[in-house]
Amino acid sequence: MKLVILAGGLGTRLSEETKKVPKPMVKIGKIPIIQHIINYYLKFQITDIIVCGGYKKEILKKYFKENPNIKVVDTGKNTQSGSRLLKIKKYLRNEKNFFMTYGDGLSNIDIKRLYNFHIKHSKIATLSAVRPLPRFGHLTIKKNKVIKFKEKDILSEGWINGGFFVLNKKVFNFINHPDNCIFEREPLVKLSNKKELMAYKHSNFWHPMDTLRDKNYLNELYRKKEAPWV
Repeated sequence: MKLVILAGGLGTRLSEETKKVPKPMVKIGKIPIIQHIINYYLKFQITDIIVCGGYKKEILKKYFKENPNIKVVDTGKNTQSGSRLLKIKKYLRNEKNFFMTYGDGLSNIDIKRLYNFHIKHSKIATLSAVRPLPRFGHLTIKKNKVIKFKEKDILSEGWINGGFFVLNKKVFNFINHPDNCIFEREPLVKLSNKKELMAYKHSNFWHPMDTLRDKNYLNELYRKKEAPWV
């Protein structure tokens, strides 16, 4: 099976780093976050990888030029996520199912169990549902008085899309625009309405790299040798 990594966005919320490199090339430790993601999939023998590049794609191409198993495809600087996937459809024509993830998130999700879950339910798409790390405590207020204070608790957070997808090739029937289709909107909504979208619940580690604070947190885990994805 092949892995598709969406790696073409501008990364504006991490502009301190992305003025120089595309977001997936921002380093955690001594290597880019996209290499951490690839290394994790390699643990599950997923070696054939397509990187959907866009913004500063030439940096990604240069980094991976010596690796014949990783193909960086220019999917456009301003292309939306669903349309990026559509642009690499031809590279997936022999695949019944394939993995897809974002180039800016790390997890210790069991990829083999995720795949088996997808096959068992025989649906078009499976996403990984995760609970984000809470950043604030919760207040219950009545007549301006705090009647309940609850400190940060990951179990109180709702489930969100953490990426780490398994997709059937029929997913392309739900992507309807060559440039402006946001995968997380119309395609996933339609799949959900047709009961073709499953959620594999992952309650363990997951963390995106959206901001400098996120980058520093992931770097600290890696520095302390506490990185769950390694």
